[in-house]
Amino acid sequence: MQIIRVVIPAFNEENAVGKVIDEIPKELVSEIIVVNNNSNDQTKVVAEKHGATVLDEPTKGYGRACLKGIEYINNKFPDTDIIVFLDADYSDYPSELRLIIKPIIDDNIDMVIGSRKLGIKEKSSMTPQQVFGNWLATFLIEKLYKIKYTDLGPFRAIKLNKLNELNMQDKTYGWTVEMQVKAAKKKLTSVEVPVNYKMRIGQSKVSGTVKGTLLAGYKIITTIFKEL
Repeated sequence: MQIIRVVIPAFNEENAVGKVIDEIPKELVSEIIVVNNNSNDQTKVVAEKHGATVLDEPTKGYGRACLKGIEYINNKFPDTDIIVFLDADYSDYPSELRLIIKPIIDDNIDMVIGSRKLGIKEKSSMTPQQVFGNWLATFLIEKLYKIKYTDLGPFRAIKLNKLNELNMQDKTYGWTVEMQVKAAKKKLTSVEVPVNYKMRIGQSKVSGTVKGTLLAGYKIITTIFKEL
């Protein structure tokens, strides 16, 4: 039986994080870790009430929150086999964790990306700028790194030892693309699986604002070229 831990970065997701935790298949995971990323609402309280381990990362940044979760697992549970990353906004279907981990368990794949493009998206669940940004980023990755992805989906799984080899550094919006391009450079085996996607609870902190969209787009593109 492989040891699986879930890392959920969360910033002001008091209305969604409990639903995410509740729908994760508990029989498959050893621990659910919510990284409270400087929330000023009840995210931490809700996550604890629903049975998650809660870590505090006071400096905002998606990558920082993910790195905090990895650090905790490496220090406390280095025997963990697989880390699953999942957003706290309830836009993914947590029960599809089964699909995300299956290629690792059955076929010894190193990394699995949940592709929203290959799955069924609820209308308006992704903004036009998100759709375009994903297309542009995956197009550039294919041209520059010779590996085809269809999405930079945040719902993903990776073997812990392979993740540590990547020496992840990005602390903000470039986290997902950094993982994918570094995995390509390291020749990790990877596959995409279709995942479904729905309207998130609340407004996106990234695509919900012009500033967030522009900053995320800039960081994603610069990360792709930086790792060449």
